[in-house]
Amino acid sequence: MLYPALHLSISIAAPPSRVSEFAGNPANLPRWAAGLSAGIRYEDSKWVTDSPMGSVEVRFRGPLEYGIVDHDVILPDGTSVHNPLRVLSNGTGSEAVFTLYRMPHVTDEEFDRDAELVRADLARLKDLLER
Repeated sequence: MLYPALHLSISIAAPPSRVSEFAGNPANLPRWAAGLSAGIRYEDSKWVTDSPMGSVEVRFRGPLEYGIVDHDVILPDGTSVHNPLRVLSNGTGSEAVFTLYRMPHVTDEEFDRDAELVRADLARLKDLLER
């Protein structure tokens, strides 16, 4: 099955390696991905965060050195949601591109809300790295 996809991006005045290293460090997740993470902890060899969906596991995939900051979110019911995030070279800076997939059970309103949360997360990432 193919899911509809929305690519959301933001230009960041920081080198791709810095953006990838920061965004791909699970400990930094609450600083920029507030739509997903209110706090994160490493427990039982897993990164676990308290999200609006409850306690979820986050698994980063990498490799960061190639700008791959994909992460899977394992929901409380065991469902795994893949979140592709790429950091591309853009002149002297970077382009962070997040792909939001629309799952079959998601309404138009929920998908729009999720897109706005991702946009806000990307804006926070930009703000943190351009300080």
